[in-house]
Amino acid sequence: MSLGRKLDPRPIGAMTTVVDLVDHYFYAYNAARLREAAQILVEKILEPDVTVGLTLTGAITPTGLGTAALVPLIRAGFVDWIVSTGANLYHDMHRSLGFELFQTSPYVDDYRLREEHIIRIYDIVFDQDVLLKSDAFLRRCLEGPEFQRQMTTAELHYHLGKYTREREHALATPYTSILTAAYEAGVPLYTSSPGDSTIGMNVAALAMAGNKLRFDVEGDVNETTSIVYDAKHRGGKSAVIILGGGSPKNFILQTEPQIQEIMGIPEKGHDYFLQFTDARPDTGGLSGATPSEAMTWGKVDPEQLPDSVVCYVDSTIAFPILTAYALAKRGPRPLKRLYDRRVEMLAALQHAYDQYRPDDAADIPDEAREQGGGQAIGRSSLDVEASEAQD
Repeated sequence: MSLGRKLDPRPIGAMTTVVDLVDHYFYAYNAARLREAAQILVEKILEPDVTVGLTLTGAITPTGLGTAALVPLIRAGFVDWIVSTGANLYHDMHRSLGFELFQTSPYVDDYRLREEHIIRIYDIVFDQDVLLKSDAFLRRCLEGPEFQRQMTTAELHYHLGKYTREREHALATPYTSILTAAYEAGVPLYTSSPGDSTIGMNVAALAMAGNKLRFDVEGDVNETTSIVYDAKHRGGKSAVIILGGGSPKNFILQTEPQIQEIMGIPEKGHDYFLQFTDARPDTGGLSGATPSEAMTWGKVDPEQLPDSVVCYVDSTIAFPILTAYALAKRGPRPLKRLYDRRVEMLAALQHAYDQYRPDDAADIPDEAREQGGGQAIGRSSLDVEASEAQD
């Protein structure tokens, strides 16, 4: 019987690389989980037939890891679509506009910071004017003619990326925002809760002033679902890389139950699942839910559980290591430019839904049909209102 890999690390030297560190020193506990995740990423997930989705939660971009870690992955073709909190995209714009953020102690006097109009994110600080001027830039963008309609968050972020790129070029800044990189690479960028950020707050305020921009949240659900369906329907695979948890985690994973449970299209679940989180599974929250638990919902293919890893580590530690390891071990992949294929992918999903659409009435037991005075379950609210009006 094999006892497993022998633990015999050599002394770390001055020339030890990130690849050496991960492959030969991350032996046990969450270091081993990080090694397993990194190796699955470069050996399996970054194959040409795998469509890679990534989620972004927590205050990642204020640290600078948007441009430092995610942008290189986008440009290398290692990330094909993204679900992010709106806050990460908003705070990522600050440096694109020439503003500065600073490192400090987490034990500063918050009363004094408030008096001096300084904003704090744990051990990061910046002047309140950064927010006010970023808001002003954002509003000017959103008042543009291309925004005067209902649109998905992918469309919103695509158009914003055009403006951040122009601003970065005008300022000759070396900083590249996620919005800019996604725009250039054709990577669709979604926000699962668009009203829950400063971007959404500005959209809401402008609506009261007559702006026509509205979020198409149903379009977001259908577009993200079509991305996963397209990957599997073409004979490829789907991978998710989850930084943190929260709403973006559920949004990227719900694409499979949407296909199987809601639309009735035969499917098995995502093929690869990597998560980096500090959330515990025993509290019952989505952020800490394991791949095995997700498998019971149809979110993860049960046959692929060996290729699913949860690493309990801060994303600000894991993400730069993962990025450096992947870039060192794999050459760039061709860009899939999924943003440009949204109409095509939606049409394919529509065709499959028309073919497999479930007949809800056929699945309702007779006794259930008779509840509520014989009113048929599944009638629309408009039908009910019309019937009541006639009575």
